[in-house]
Amino acid sequence: MPDTFTSSVKIEIMENGPYIVKGLKRLLKSDGQDIETSENIALCRCGSSKNKPFCDGTHKEIGFSGKREKDRPLRGTKAYKGSEVIIHDNRAICAHAGYCIHDLSSVFKQDERPWIDPNGSDEEAIVALAYRCPSGAIIVTKNGERLDLDDRSMKEEIVIDNGGPYNVRGEVALAVDEGLKPPVSTRYSLCRCGASKNKPYCDGSHHNLESGWDS
Repeated sequence: MPDTFTSSVKIEIMENGPYIVKGLKRLLKSDGQDIETSENIALCRCGSSKNKPFCDGTHKEIGFSGKREKDRPLRGTKAYKGSEVIIHDNRAICAHAGYCIHDLSSVFKQDERPWIDPNGSDEEAIVALAYRCPSGAIIVTKNGERLDLDDRSMKEEIVIDNGGPYNVRGEVALAVDEGLKPPVSTRYSLCRCGASKNKPYCDGSHHNLESGWDS
């Protein structure tokens, strides 16, 4: 999907600092509860703010580095061709939310190789799962056309995953170099624990942190 957005919502990334979010109206907790926002907000990226989800300047005290440690291209996908659809898996952007292996285990088989069976369920269920993938790691095509395209009229929002990343949905432009743009521009997960090696994106590193980091 091209990054030709009608929305003015934008995320800028301060070097070794927070995300500066402009124009966002919907900032939500994972249970759907609204968080009061304003025209410009600074969201914690280091994982250590005492005022989460907002930045309180702690990144300066702890020497936080926002550098991406992985050099793997973000747009490399592996295609799994089935009788109805093709499932495209992008490991480089996966945030390990686990919806695929938990909600559609007949298709996404964590302990098997190949781990994706595109014939393991019907088209409707597979497309519905792709919509749920918050990072955009899973997309579905048929006859060369994307089936999991987001509704362009959907409201722009950031959902704060409990103990996990910022899940961004809708036409929210991420101000990064071309090579770092999200492969699915309306669906991506941003690190907020500070531990990801794939910054600014979540790579699941929050799962390895001690419980309570999100308090």
